[in-house]
This record gives sequence, C-alpha cells and structure tokens, in this order.
Amino acid sequence: MAPSSLLTSSSSSSKLRRSTCSFTSLLLSCLNFTLFILSACSFAPTVLLRMPPTSFGMAFLLVSAISLLSSFIGFYSQLTHFCFITHTSLLLASVISLVLSILALFTKEAASLSLFKSARDPKEAKLLVRLECGALMAILMLQIVVLVLSCAVHSCLVKEYQELEAQTEASARKRSRRMARVQEESMASGNKIAEVKEKEFDEKLKIKYGQWVKTDFEP
Repeated sequence: MAPSSLLTSSSSSSKLRRSTCSFTSLLLSCLNFTLFILSACSFAPTVLLRMPPTSFGMAFLLVSAISLLSSFIGFYSQLTHFCFITHTSLLLASVISLVLSILALFTKEAASLSLFKSARDPKEAKLLVRLECGALMAILMLQIVVLVLSCAVHSCLVKEYQELEAQTEASARKRSRRMARVQEESMASGNKIAEVKEKEFDEKLKIKYGQWVKTDFEP
C-alpha cells in the first residue's frame, strides 16, 4: 500500500475516533449530570423517614453522598480531562455501596424498616423505603454505564496522546534527517569550492613558475 493511502486511512480513522470520543464525552457529561440529580434526590426518602436519622439511615445518606461526589468529580473530569483515577475509585466505591444497600433494602425490607425507626405510618414508611430502593437501583445502573464509558473515553484520550507523540517523534526524525542532508550538502559544496580554489591556485603557480622558467632559459 502506498504511503499516501496509509496516511489517508490513518487520518480518517483518527477523525472517526475523535468524533466518537466527542460523542461519548458528551453522553458521559449528560449521564453525570443525571446522576448528580438522582443522587441529590436519594437523600429525600431517608430524611423523610426520620430526622435526625439513625446510624442505619446515616449509612444510606453516606451512600448517596458518595454517589453525589462521584458524579460531580466525573462531570469536572470531563471538563478538565483530569481526575480519572479519583473518579474511577469513587465510582467503584459507589457501586459496591449501592449493591450492599440495595440488597439490604430489597431482601430484608422489614428489618430495614425497623432499623430506620421511622415514626411515620407503616405504609408511608414502606413506600419511602421502596422509593429509596428504586432510586438506588437507577443510580447503580447509571453508575455502571458511566464507569464503562469513562474507561472508553480515557482509552480514547490515551490513544490520541500516543498518536500525537508518534507524530512529534516522526517530525523530529524528519527534521534531523533534513538537517543531516543539509549539512552533507554544505560539506560537499565546501569540498568542491576548496577543490576549485586549489586547482586555481595550482594553475596560477604553474603559470607563474612557467613564466620564470621561460625567462631563465631565453638567450
């Protein structure tokens, strides 16, 4: 395959990757914003069940706070392309805490209601617990999607950085080869000039000494 066709195919693939990465980044920003709203709303059922909350309720508030913080860090990292490790760590912590919270609410609803120690009507308390469980499920699904998309965007950015680095190295090699060629040409031209000057000097010497020889031998 010709080098021009290779360059064209690589440039088209890089453009396609950039457009895909831009769309994924935009989708990720929207998902992080949605997660921020859902995480903020997930505080409401726990607060409405009992205020001030019990230690069990404080654990659910902490889960919501971790989800809120991870969504904020994710949105900030999309704007600055930093904090990937921090965002990924918070996402993993949020996913684990969400799974444990959903299991506690879904499998042991009666025990969870007793641990909340809500003074509300049992039907209202059960409704609030189910609302909390549904909100946490929605947050968990979005967190998993955000985790996958964050890794995809990060790998895309790493590939772009590697391509830019390779292009910089290639241009540096071309520049060094061009400078070496220019130096070789300048050295060759200098050698030619020196040869020409040496020949001119030899010819002048021949002419000069030839005239002296003729003068000496003339009667």
